[in-house]
Order: sequence, then C-alpha cells, then structure tokens
Amino acid sequence: MRVWALPLALLALAICVTYSVARRHQTAPPATPIVPYKAAVVDPAALAKRLVSMQYGSGWPRSRKFDCSKLKCVALTFDDGPGEYTARLLDLLHRRDVKATFFVIGQMVAADKGGHLVRRIVEDGHEIGNHSWSHPALTGLSRDGVERQLRHTDDLVFKLTGVRMHVMRPPYGSTNEAVAEESRREGLAQILWNVDTLDWLNRVPTIVARRAGEAKPGSIILMHDIHRTTVEAVPAILDILGRKGFTFVTVSELYGRTPSPGRTYTER
Repeated sequence: MRVWALPLALLALAICVTYSVARRHQTAPPATPIVPYKAAVVDPAALAKRLVSMQYGSGWPRSRKFDCSKLKCVALTFDDGPGEYTARLLDLLHRRDVKATFFVIGQMVAADKGGHLVRRIVEDGHEIGNHSWSHPALTGLSRDGVERQLRHTDDLVFKLTGVRMHVMRPPYGSTNEAVAEESRREGLAQILWNVDTLDWLNRVPTIVARRAGEAKPGSIILMHDIHRTTVEAVPAILDILGRKGFTFVTVSELYGRTPSPGRTYTER
C-alpha cells in the first residue's frame, strides 16, 4: 500500500464505525425506565376476611357435620391465650388433624402484635370464643362493665379475623342471670365444662393428661394454652382419648349447631 493511501483508509474506517453506531442508536427500542418496587398496601382485616370466606364460605366456623348423638365426641377447649405456647399447640393439633375451641382474652390478642396467632386459630379451622378483655369475674361488674369486657374483645377479634364469635366462657366460670342476659344481647352462648384438668394448679403433663382422659362422650374439657405443661400433655391426651374411640370436635360441632345465645352449656 502506498504511504499516502493509509490515512484515507483510516478515515473511511472511522466513517463506517460512526455510521453503524448511529444506526444502532436509532433502531434500538427505548430503555424501560426503572420504577422502584413499592409493596401493595393490604388491609389485614380485609385479607383475613377474604381468607375466611374462601375457606368457610358464608358460615363460620365450618361444621364437619359430625353426629355426636351417635359418635363418642369430646370438645377440647383452651382458655386465656393466645400466649407463647399457642403456636406450638396449633402445630400439634394440625399434625393430628384435631380441631379445638380457643377462648381468648382481649388483652392477650392485643399483645400479639399483628394478630398472627388469632388469625391462625381461625385459618386452621378451630373455633374461637370470647373470654373477656381482662379476665375479671363478670358477676362483680355492672351491666355496662360486662358489655365492655365482651364487646371490646369481640370487636378486636373481628377486626383481625373478619369473623364474629358465637360462644363465650365467663372467667372462673362465674356467671349469673345478669351475665347470661348480657351474653344473650351480644349473641354469645355461655360455654362452661364438665371436665376440669386443673392444669393451672398441677402443672405436670401426666396429671393433666390423666384428668382429661376421664372424659365421657359429650364432655367439654377445660385447659389453658398459656401453660407449657398443658401443651406438653396434649399428645398424651389425644392418644388416651383416641384409643377410647373419641372423636375430637369443636364446641359448636359437639351440639351440631351454634349454641343458643345466653344459654349455659357444660356438656352435650
């Protein structure tokens, strides 16, 4: 190549590269702008209500249609939660496909930030009941006092789960005509018991399991999920009663319907 031709070749190459780059810029699609991710705002109560609707339809709690007039049914009930051992209890019940009834205290529900445990009780298919706001003896309160204890808890549970409770348990089992009347106004049946495990007094799993094992067909068993020893007793309780041929049901399933507001129940 002649020396004078080299600059001309380099100039031609530069023109071609420049033209090619310009063509790519003209034909390439415009870049998609990067939009920072923003999580959707979800109303927890609305979400919980939708989940309940999906699982249970228009009615709650869902009835599994047991005929406890023919089956040996027993209702396990747990008071005073939800607490630090409730999640473990729910795991145990889930593994055995057992449904129970939880009578919750409003203050305990409020202490569980976000209401995760009370939501899980509902989502797992258990029945949930009202055990007052702060666990006073309702018989010592005025009518307005009883109303506040029940309604405040009911409103909070509804806000978190989207369901209204139909059953209540008066703290200490303390009730009278005034408490029954207010329960009726609030649409709540009074659920007591006929088998007391005394798990708050004797915190020994074997003792708790032995007392629960004395249940008869139609029994309502009283326990408390705030005690670690009670939760530890549950597998043995399920084994003892299971060997005796018992079917584990919720309170409403025990009666085959939602119990009548204001009325007191101790067993089927």
